[in-house]
Amino acid sequence: KFLLKRTEMLSNSCRYGLRAILYLASRQNDENVGIKQIASDLGLPTPFMAKILQQLAKHKILHSTKGPNGGFSLQKNPEKITLLEIVKIIDGEDIFTNCIIHDETCAGVRHRNKPCPIHEDYSKIQADLISLFQNRTIAQLVQRINASEKIFI
Repeated sequence: KFLLKRTEMLSNSCRYGLRAILYLASRQNDENVGIKQIASDLGLPTPFMAKILQQLAKHKILHSTKGPNGGFSLQKNPEKITLLEIVKIIDGEDIFTNCIIHDETCAGVRHRNKPCPIHEDYSKIQADLISLFQNRTIAQLVQRINASEKIFI
């Protein structure tokens, strides 16, 4: 009997981080937005959201200000923030390098001369995913959100 674990492309942390960045980018005129407001508006847990946003501030994507008028704002221009950058900061590069079947990198599997039966197919998908994430900016996604009443963050 095989046990399959549920896998997701991006972690909750990464998805929440992306949603928060999109939220902040769509509010560019607001200088700082408090963590409680961000979490409340997005329907996400405040302590978890705070850790994610601090991580993004540490990598100079967001600016964090303490105090009564404190909060978060974009530090980097949304036209220069790619999905790839955010994913790498929060989740790392495993999604782009790990084998879909084995619990290690594709390079590690090949090095042991035990090729994955789906490697050739999956490596093309990984390359397409890297290209997609590398070529999509936060600014582009905010434009799509603003252009469609069906898209929400």
